[in-house]
Amino acid sequence: WDTGQTLKFMSKAALRGAENFRYFADQVVQARDGQHLQSPTLMNITTRKPIGPVGVITPWNTPFMLSTWKIAPALAAGCTVVHKPAEDSPLTARLLVEIAEEAGLPPGVLNTVNGYGHDAGKRLTEHPAIKAIAFVGESRTGSIITKQGADTLKRMHLELGGKNPVIVFDDADLDRALDAVIFMIYSINGERCTSSSRLLVQDTIREEFETRLVERVNKIKVGHPLDPSSEIGPLISQEHYDKVTSYFDIAQEDGATVAAGGTTLGDEGYFVRPTLFTEANNKMRIAQEEIFGPVLTSIPFSTEEEALELANDTQYGLTGYLWTSDLTRALRFTDQLEAGMIWVNSENVRHLPTPFGGVKASGIGRDGGDWSFDFYMEQKHIGFATGQHKITRLGS
Repeated sequence: WDTGQTLKFMSKAALRGAENFRYFADQVVQARDGQHLQSPTLMNITTRKPIGPVGVITPWNTPFMLSTWKIAPALAAGCTVVHKPAEDSPLTARLLVEIAEEAGLPPGVLNTVNGYGHDAGKRLTEHPAIKAIAFVGESRTGSIITKQGADTLKRMHLELGGKNPVIVFDDADLDRALDAVIFMIYSINGERCTSSSRLLVQDTIREEFETRLVERVNKIKVGHPLDPSSEIGPLISQEHYDKVTSYFDIAQEDGATVAAGGTTLGDEGYFVRPTLFTEANNKMRIAQEEIFGPVLTSIPFSTEEEALELANDTQYGLTGYLWTSDLTRALRFTDQLEAGMIWVNSENVRHLPTPFGGVKASGIGRDGGDWSFDFYMEQKHIGFATGQHKITRLGS
């Protein structure tokens, strides 16, 4: 109802939201923990305190889960929250408030304000009472929010866009790689920042891999999001539908081939067929711009060095996915891959204690585990004199 995402995947996202709250609830008891740092003259202690009221601005793609991902650690840190959900997906934000009230959260701890970014969002990012902003969304919007918060010196955590590569070498388990490639771009309508929207496939297996890919992509079921068998639902809005479908022409103008999809579906609703572009190169707009839909661009490479160059040749650096049976290559490649999060022989499997975030235009800061508390809390140092510590006397 809120986004057009299919029940097949959103039912799991709701459970992820609950898991986020349970995880950070368990972390509450150690949120203020610091360190004991001994020196010859001082017993040094660090501790943490809540930073104060924080603003949380979340996107429309998986709105319930992503809001819990920000709100749960903020509450666990001891902060009050003002949440502004995306204007296109207000329903799940209301549901979360109702759940919080039913669970007994005191009034005024979690507050939701609906509105547009240029109005409600701007007011939130500029307000002096708000000490930090946690934002998930487009890189361009993240830049605007940073400027708006500069006058009040707000702390910023920005989880932004991506044009993430999935690199498949010819020694990979191709059956598992194929499943992962399809899942990470075509599930959740392709509307997620961590989707692997660039397939870099070694030229020795490219023809076989793309042939199998086309066959699978053409079998993906597009339909009503509340139909349990639907795998892709409608896109979120007319504006986003227009953006995604514009790349069908852009791809062909730049010389790529539409190997699957590339068309809309039906006369009603914002349905598009899952799409695969082949015969592409990394300079094309379909390889550099975040389409944010069920659209995959396949690009061949011949050597490991070329694969790494292609993978890093983008303004983004959120995630990367690597498929190879060579452990030495995996260690060497991931060490040089410019991404905040990398999975080897796996799709995106989130482990909550680990850091989540990107580099370059994909964001600033990290979520997850203790990294979340570093953002939502202030560090304090206290030094206790020990032994015969002398105080320098002036003017005696």
